[in-house]
Amino acid sequence: MKNNFPRLIIAATQSGSGKTTITTGLLGALKNRGLDVQPYKVGPDYIDTGWHTLACGKPSHNLDSWLVGKDRLKEIFVDTSRGADLSVIEGVMGLYDGGRGGISSTAEISKLLDAPVVLVIDAKSMGTSAAAVALGFREFDKTINLAGVILNRLGSDSHGKMIVDALDALGIKCFGAIRRNDEFRLPERHLGLVPTTENHAVEVLNKICAAVEAQVDVDGLINLARNAAPLQSSCPVYVVPCPLATIGVARDEAFSFYYDASLKELERLGAQIVYFSPLNDKTLPKVDGLIIGGGFPEMFAARLEQNKSLRAKIHDAAEAGLPILAECGGFMYLMRELVDFDGRHFEMCGALDGVAAMTNKLQTVGYVAAELLRDCAIGKAGDVIRAHEFHFSTAQTLGDKIFKCRRLRTGKEYFAGSARKNLVASYLHIHFAGCPAVAKNFVDACSRF
Repeated sequence: MKNNFPRLIIAATQSGSGKTTITTGLLGALKNRGLDVQPYKVGPDYIDTGWHTLACGKPSHNLDSWLVGKDRLKEIFVDTSRGADLSVIEGVMGLYDGGRGGISSTAEISKLLDAPVVLVIDAKSMGTSAAAVALGFREFDKTINLAGVILNRLGSDSHGKMIVDALDALGIKCFGAIRRNDEFRLPERHLGLVPTTENHAVEVLNKICAAVEAQVDVDGLINLARNAAPLQSSCPVYVVPCPLATIGVARDEAFSFYYDASLKELERLGAQIVYFSPLNDKTLPKVDGLIIGGGFPEMFAARLEQNKSLRAKIHDAAEAGLPILAECGGFMYLMRELVDFDGRHFEMCGALDGVAAMTNKLQTVGYVAAELLRDCAIGKAGDVIRAHEFHFSTAQTLGDKIFKCRRLRTGKEYFAGSARKNLVASYLHIHFAGCPAVAKNFVDACSRF
C-alpha cells in the first residue's frame, strides 16, 4: 500500500551545526500552527528526542538501521507516523556520517524513507564558501534528494544575502537564514545535550521557536514535506497477549534513556510495564523483573546514595534471583560504588562487586556486536546482539564477563559486562525492536520467576 506520509529530514554538514536547535524550533512552530507533527531522530541518541517531545508534545522515535535493521526501521516509521500531518526527522552528525559503511547515516535513512533533505550549514566565519559546501553535499550522492539548505549563525543580513545569492546561482534553495544568538544554545554536558527534565528548557525553546518562525520559510518546508514521494508501506498487525509478567522500569532524572518502540516491544510480548524512581521511591513496585536503563547517575549520585531503602531492595531482589537487565547508567548504579568527576565516592546498590569511575575522557562510542558467553536471562551462549555504547566512565568488576564485543567501525574485540544469577548488566544499549528474541527471553525469564 502506498501512502504520502508527509516528511522531511533536517540534516547538517557536521555535528554542532545546529540541527537539534533548528529541528526543535521547527517542531514548535509547526505545533503552533495547529499541525499534528511527529518527530524522529536518526541514530541512537536519547537526549535530542526529549527536546523534540517538549517542542511538539509527542514521543520522538529513533530511526537506527544498526539497532533495529532496515525493515523494522521502516515499520516503526510507518506505524508511528500514520495519521500525522507531517513528520520531521532530525539527522545524526553530518549527512553522510554513520557507522562503518555509512550504516545508520542520515543519508542511508533518507534513501530508505525516500525523504527530502534540508541541510543545515553553520555559516559563521564563512561567506560564499557556504554555497560551495552545499554544492559539494548535493553532488556527492545525487541519489539523495537534497532539496535545500538552512543557514545558521549568520552575522548580518548582508552576510546572509552574500550566501543566498551564491546559492541561487547554483540552483540551491535557501529555506532560512538564522542570525547568530547565544541565547539559542541548548545546555550541554559530557554525553551531549542536558535532558529537558533537568533545566529551564521551555524558556529556551520559546526563543528558538520565535526565531524559526521569523527567519525560516516554514510554509516552504511544509510544502516540501507534503510533496514527498508516496512511500510503499506495510506494517504487520501484532496481537498483544495477556500480560505474562510485570516489569519495573527505572525512570526519573537519573535514568531516562529508553526507546519508546523498545518498551512497546516488551509489551507486545506480554510484559506489563510499571515505572519507579531510584531517586524518590523507598520501595520497589510488585514486579517479576527490573530494567534499569542509562542516564546520568553520576550527576545524582548523592541522592541515589541517600535512598538506602531502595538500594537495599534492589540488592536483595538481585540476590533472590529476580531477572534484572541494566544498561550503562543502570550498570553503574548496580555496583558497590560510584566515583564522580570530582573523585567523590558514593555507595550504590552492591548487586555487583565493582566500582564505576567517571573520567574526563570519552571511553567508548559506537556500534558493537555482542556475543553472549553463557546462558542468561536474555539469551543463550553464542547469541549475538546488536547494540550501542557511549560512556565516559570505566567499570572494574569481579567475576567473568558476559559479553564478547566487536566494534563495528574498527573490528576491535573485548570482553564486557557482568552477570550473576538472573542479573545481566553492561554498558550496552539494546533496542528490543531490533532484538525481539532478547526481549522474549527476558519476558519469559520474568514470567518464570
